[in-house]
Amino acid sequence: MKRDISDLLRIMAQLRDREQGCPWDIEQDFASIAPYTIEEAYEVADAIDRGDFPALRDELGDLLLQVVFHARMAEEAGHFDFGEVVAAICDKMWRRHPHVFGEASVPDAAAQTELWEAIKRRERGDAGDASALAGVARGLPEWQRALKLQLRAAHTGFDWPDAHAVLDKLREEIGEVAAEVDAGEAPGSQRLLDEVGDLLFVAVNLARKTGVDVSAALRHANRKFERRFRAMEALADEEGRPLAERSLEDQEALWQRIKR
Repeated sequence: MKRDISDLLRIMAQLRDREQGCPWDIEQDFASIAPYTIEEAYEVADAIDRGDFPALRDELGDLLLQVVFHARMAEEAGHFDFGEVVAAICDKMWRRHPHVFGEASVPDAAAQTELWEAIKRRERGDAGDASALAGVARGLPEWQRALKLQLRAAHTGFDWPDAHAVLDKLREEIGEVAAEVDAGEAPGSQRLLDEVGDLLFVAVNLARKTGVDVSAALRHANRKFERRFRAMEALADEEGRPLAERSLEDQEALWQRIKR
């Protein structure tokens, strides 16, 4: 049977029905659903990363459900409904693409990006916050928020000249972390939090200046570590002595064998 968005809206309305709906769905609110929304977005990204299009179809459906869920709760509270969500994004796309829907023209994608950012800055200024950092959401993963803050600052000219300058700063930050560790600073202390935070912030800057996608790099590193660690476990089991029963030196030797 062919389905469309109206079917999904009806399903969500029935799930939220106070008398005949699903108890779990009924008791949810915006805050309780928000983590699921974030999780579903990451699952969409994972399906894309794996090139799994059947999974992508399903994950996009799960993400759409999140939008419908939030819109339904907003409608129940008298804030807005799904139609207004659609209208808002349609208006935004129309407004931010004057080169497509209006008289403006842009020669290439880079110029279009500049136009897009200029329109967004004007909108933020109209909303009462003219800072270059306005509108960077606090709910983003912190590495992503760091990247957006850096990009906004760079747009004003406040930026490292090249990757070499960032590498120098990274070495400096590593030295400052090492100094706190050598001084016996307690694990988790405010001083270490500050210094490690600076180190991570500069690392994001390094990825940006070298043209590396931070999320993709971390995914790659995670997959590589997991692949190698699982291989270590398997090799240790084959030799009759589980990984957890070995010394750190033995574990390191296994790690080097796997890498080779």
